[in-house]
Amino acid sequence: MPEASSQRPVPALYTGALYVVATPIGHLGDISHRALAVLQGASRILAEDTRHSQKLLQHYGIDRPLVSLHEHNERQRIDRITEWLAAGETLALISDAGTPLISDPGYPLVAALVESGHRVVPVPGANAAVAALSVAGLPTDRFQFCGFAPVKAGARRTFLERLLAYTGTSVIYEAPRRIIDTLALLAELAPQRPLVLARELTKQFETVLRGSAQSVLQQVQADSDQCRGEMVLLIGGAEPQDQPSDRVDPDDLLLTLAGLLPPKQAAGEAARLLGVSKNLLYQRLLALRDDTR
Repeated sequence: MPEASSQRPVPALYTGALYVVATPIGHLGDISHRALAVLQGASRILAEDTRHSQKLLQHYGIDRPLVSLHEHNERQRIDRITEWLAAGETLALISDAGTPLISDPGYPLVAALVESGHRVVPVPGANAAVAALSVAGLPTDRFQFCGFAPVKAGARRTFLERLLAYTGTSVIYEAPRRIIDTLALLAELAPQRPLVLARELTKQFETVLRGSAQSVLQQVQADSDQCRGEMVLLIGGAEPQDQPSDRVDPDDLLLTLAGLLPPKQAAGEAARLLGVSKNLLYQRLLALRDDTR
């Protein structure tokens, strides 16, 4: 009996379709056989930075036409891309690293193509947020990904306060030049909240720091190398003592009170009844209102 092949043949590509292809976040070996076949077979490859992507393609001997697609030109490219698909071309979308659209360009294009009835095909693979979550040691049964933290200090504080009110694990990206400020703010708001800082995942200088918000801040402050590279920050969910009693659904109570009182008064009354931080409940109420909109 012949030995089974370790790689199944990749089906023929759809014509008139856009393939959303995940590429490595660091280690070039973290790309699938299918992703390589799609990139080799595509009529054109839409890339966030063509110079950056050319290095990956050259590594694997892939020579296809590259078209830049980034946040500054994406909407202007949509009509032309639609024409290519209508003409029967097969296109592949890649970002600089990881899965396109996840804090990367591509959403306006994909939304427009879905709306116009074009086929959009996922080719899954590396993603920094999920990779970090898999090794963090924090609960994974419930989590939220919230992209990059805001740049401005006031908006960042509000953003982090909302994350700290969440009962699952929160995953965000942060820029090296702002990581100290973000960690310092978390250490101020919730010094004992468990954090994980995953840096340069799959690369030579990969590190994963774990501990309380205060201890992770101290680890980063003690080692300037920890302020370099690509970063994923994971924030543990609110501790049991931060949560309302099981006898009352906090969201129901907040929304009921918000129908009778201004938001801050509603949060204050809920805090009095449940013995929970007023500020956490206020941020939760704002999040609930955003969801209902």
